[in-house]
Formats: sequence, C-alpha cells, structure tokens
Amino acid sequence: MNKVILMGRLTRNPDVRYSQGEKSTCVARYTLAVNRRFRREGDQDADFINCVAFGRQGEFAEKYLKQGTKIVISGRIQTGSYTNRDGVKVYTTDVVVEEQDFAESKAASANYNGSYQGNGFKGSVSEPQETQTNRPVPGDAVSDGFMTIPEGIEEELPFI
Repeated sequence: MNKVILMGRLTRNPDVRYSQGEKSTCVARYTLAVNRRFRREGDQDADFINCVAFGRQGEFAEKYLKQGTKIVISGRIQTGSYTNRDGVKVYTTDVVVEEQDFAESKAASANYNGSYQGNGFKGSVSEPQETQTNRPVPGDAVSDGFMTIPEGIEEELPFI
C-alpha cells in the first residue's frame, strides 16, 4: 500500500501550470514544511516535502493555497528520474496529492508568523503565538472556530 498523510505549511505559493493539448490539465507544485516530532541536537526542525496536485486538486491549490497556509494532504509517493542539461541523472520523490484540506481557520492562519522563507531553511517552523487578545475563555468559541473544553467535563461524558 502506498499512502501518505502529511500536515504542514506551504513554504511558498504553489507553482501552477497547465498541460498542452486539447484537454489541458492543471498541475500545481508546492513544498510542505512538516515539523518533526522529535529532534536531535543540530538537526533541522522540519522536513521539506515536494507535492504535486493534478486536475481539480491543482485548481484548488491555485485558488486557495498560499505561502504559510497550514494544510493536511493525503496521497501517494511517486519516484522518478530525468537527465538534466549537464547530462547528470537526477532522482525525484514527490507526493501526488489525492486530497487536501485546511488544517486551521483563516483567522489562525492570519496570526501565523513562521520563520522559514522561500525554499531555504531559516530556522524552525513555529506555530502561531497566543496573545492576550486571543486567549481562550473556557466554554467560549475562540477565534479559530473551535471551542475550548472546560476542566472536569470528562466525568459528564458517557463514552469516556
């Protein structure tokens, strides 16, 4: 089985092109910065995964995705190779996107202040910082659209 599920942030806006021919197909390429769960001293905080979306998925990427957007994708790994202009064989690994969804609200995305830039790695890929203005109040809906669960609610739930 060849199945990949990733959650990360786009390092740049998708590169979108359309194939030639009678039935042109949208092809969107982007790179996801996926945080590592564990890190050794001196290692980078994230992996940078190349993704490609075709057809309607590519059109979705073109219309809605931009640098810094946090998304969840599922798809499959595809490897390949080509010979570059210098005659050197180059091997490629891409995730072919089958599904993509937003992983945070538009408001939370607007608060994001990541520290990577473009294709290069410039430090960690940090999550939005919580400020006094968006600190959740128990039981109230927060700006990201999710409700904070009050303390002690577990005793009242029948399925726990």
